[in-house]
Amino acid sequence: MSTYPAELSGSLADSTGLAGYSRFFQRLHRRYAQDLALLPAGAPDKEAMAQAFAALQARGCDTATALRVLRQLVMERLIRLDCEAQAPLADITRAVTELAEFALDQSCLHARRELDSRHGAPLGPDGQPVPLWVIGMGKLGARELNVSSDIDLIYVYAQDGETAGNVDGRGRISNHEYFAHAVKIIYSLVGDTTEHGFVFRVDLALRPHGNSGPAAVSLAALEDYLQVQGREWERFAWLKSRVVAPQSCIGGSEVLALRSVVLPFVFRRYLDYSVFDALRTLHRQIREHAAKRSAGHPERANDVKLSRGGIREIEFTVQLLQVVRGGQFPELRRRPTLDALQRLAQAGLMPQETADALARAYVFLRRVEHRIQYLDDQQTHVLPTRDDDLAWIARTMGYGDSCGFLHELDAHRELVAQEFDTLLGGNGKRECNGGGCGGPRSVTAPPPELEGLLEQLPAGFRERVAEWRTHPRVIALRDEARARLFRLIQRTAQWLGEGRVTEEAAVRLVNWLEPLLRRESYLALLLERPSVHEQLLHLLGAARWPARYLLQHPGVIDELVGNALLAERFVVADFERELALRLASLRSTGEDDDETLLNLLRRAQHAETFRTLARDVEHRITVEQVADDLSALADSVLRISAQWCWSRLKNRHRETPQFAIIGYGKLGGKELGYGSDLDIVFVFDDDDERAPEIYAAFVRKLINWLTVKTGEGDLYEIDTALRPNGNSGLLVTSFDAYAAYQQQRGSNTAWTWEHQAMTRARFVLGSAALQARFDAVREAVITSPRDPVALRNEIVSMRERVRSAHRTREGQFDVKHSPGGMVDAEFAVQYLVLAHSAQHPELVGNVGNIALLQRAEQVGLLPAGVGQAAADAYRELRRVQHRARLDEVPTEVAPPALQAEQRAVLALWQAVFGDSPVRAAT
Repeated sequence: MSTYPAELSGSLADSTGLAGYSRFFQRLHRRYAQDLALLPAGAPDKEAMAQAFAALQARGCDTATALRVLRQLVMERLIRLDCEAQAPLADITRAVTELAEFALDQSCLHARRELDSRHGAPLGPDGQPVPLWVIGMGKLGARELNVSSDIDLIYVYAQDGETAGNVDGRGRISNHEYFAHAVKIIYSLVGDTTEHGFVFRVDLALRPHGNSGPAAVSLAALEDYLQVQGREWERFAWLKSRVVAPQSCIGGSEVLALRSVVLPFVFRRYLDYSVFDALRTLHRQIREHAAKRSAGHPERANDVKLSRGGIREIEFTVQLLQVVRGGQFPELRRRPTLDALQRLAQAGLMPQETADALARAYVFLRRVEHRIQYLDDQQTHVLPTRDDDLAWIARTMGYGDSCGFLHELDAHRELVAQEFDTLLGGNGKRECNGGGCGGPRSVTAPPPELEGLLEQLPAGFRERVAEWRTHPRVIALRDEARARLFRLIQRTAQWLGEGRVTEEAAVRLVNWLEPLLRRESYLALLLERPSVHEQLLHLLGAARWPARYLLQHPGVIDELVGNALLAERFVVADFERELALRLASLRSTGEDDDETLLNLLRRAQHAETFRTLARDVEHRITVEQVADDLSALADSVLRISAQWCWSRLKNRHRETPQFAIIGYGKLGGKELGYGSDLDIVFVFDDDDERAPEIYAAFVRKLINWLTVKTGEGDLYEIDTALRPNGNSGLLVTSFDAYAAYQQQRGSNTAWTWEHQAMTRARFVLGSAALQARFDAVREAVITSPRDPVALRNEIVSMRERVRSAHRTREGQFDVKHSPGGMVDAEFAVQYLVLAHSAQHPELVGNVGNIALLQRAEQVGLLPAGVGQAAADAYRELRRVQHRARLDEVPTEVAPPALQAEQRAVLALWQAVFGDSPVRAAT
């Protein structure tokens, strides 16, 4: 149903509205007044076009004529809807796109009928029919055609072979010849100019080998071309590609084969900043061409598409970020510019206000472009020089005069130009906060040769880089990549001389770069983004563990782009929403196989771990916050993995599993560190007779998803030793059996050390009802009556067994295992909880050792000051342990370091157990 005024839907040849000023509109009314009513009322869509097309054919028009007259009817309607009813831009571009799709579909059908009658249908090696795909590129692929667009097409057929021949078995030709003829027929039906004009100008220059290439290529030939000869700028062209005709092929399974060829060409697996130079070159060529066209013709310089700040620069801005990041973030693979802008903002690659401003500019410029073309049906984007033409455009845009319109136009173009210049490393006035911008470009002087470079380096750094004289990967680099590498080292040396980075960091950069030299895009990223280069050096120099993590997962350096990294914390909802978007995008393209999802999870988890690591190294968050964020990340990864695994479990018997994961140890206590394994127990609460078998298969699949190493690494090591009966027990247990084991019901019951572990147990995922049942079991276990003396003896004995397995060097204090270390505090807390929580419910909650020590003092279980002092000591011991592990050094210190903390924990032990840890053990 049309949403536009009824008077705009009929055939008003004497229209006196704003549309009547258009000279194109006037010509249409003079020539086609009697035909205008054939197009049903409202915004034209395919159904309305088909109706008008059929009516024209019924009047005796052949296919070519009917398509051309249909085009004129559609244009007349769009001029009035746009200029008089202020139709949304999407309505106009959709109508033009659907006209192109309809015309190409009808032309394909016509060509197949004609050629099949002469040569028979084209067949593959096994006699199967071979389809032809008409691929729309650019604005046609994105459903963004303007009212005077040409259509960029590429013709691809599925397989080589030959046709079946006609009824007499004669006329056989190769499929290549058949489809070459088809292309000619389609062109004549759509692109030839007759007395009724054309339907669309057709451009085939984007096909493999350009205008010198064959009109139609086989899928195999296309794949070979893209893999071997495809150029960087062609990736931008293929970004918006889409099969647009024939309609019968769209959405078919065979199209997936085409998609599998195109996607890897456009979107690379790893970060891909190498396209910046390609886009700079392409943009420079466009600017130079525009300058030549306007030389001596200043009126041509005001081009809303190609001039500075025009439509093309918005499109380039969006496409560049899509190509750079789309390999890892499939939700960015959106063809329409406005959709892609919002996806870029949602992904944090562009501030939302920037995306909104660019969207407003895009809509404004496209509407201006349409009005320019409405004037005379010319394929131009240049503002008219006639005052009356310019005034008409201003009025149809809602402005009272040309001055207000031109002021708004200049404001939009200036914003677009600034954003584009900043993106490409020009002299933009600001940097983006997201992933697109990063400041001025690196040095542009010719790079030095290796020997000349070595002369610029300090001694230690020079000695390491000198090894490149014989390094096979350095020798094998392309000249361009070697130039980038040497410029990076040159810049590093400059910063080293300025004291901005350390020599240790510079050497670690060399160690990091060498294994990655085959991935030239990393060199491009660091060269394009000096801020990323400098922050990477800072992280590499901060500690050994970050350097090793960066070597294992180099792709995470992209997280260094932008300022949000250090300003934010891990947010579960954002993490899960982004993964849901990526999963939906992968499903839409049929890429959601197990391997892809495994790698997707790993990349996301590694990126979040690295973000936390960067904030940690920069001292933006505390040790406790690090543990909180890493624990929340583990919870989220477990939740997502469980959802995805269950949905892909072949023998699942219900939509939602009646299943839970219980976390113990560091996961249970929300004290995870980098590289911590996960102590977990799996339980189910399902009466179905197949439940034990189904959940066992589910858990095996889930553990595999979490632990298997792929090209992106792994997620977590899983430890299930705390399940009932330990490693000899079932991998997944019914909840009733778990509860009975923990609550000492029956002959098979938990040990005291398992009840110690229960003090730190936590429900990680599962239904709310199952969580309530677990919380009740945990509380019952913790608050059960116990003999304090027997409990003391068991815990002290367990403490000594732990200590005997971790001997400390004489004269050294190990922050975890020595008397007065972290383990003593943890065992003391476990005793206090198990012995006293029945009388003091404040101790039941799993709130962490520090809070429990404070609560124990508050309820009188510890002498005044002892609990708080031990809590402070525990916090400092954790901090020292954390820093030592980051730098991969022993957690032992020589006195007098940490003696005050040791004394505080020994005082805690004395207050709880009445003896020192060593004497108690003996």
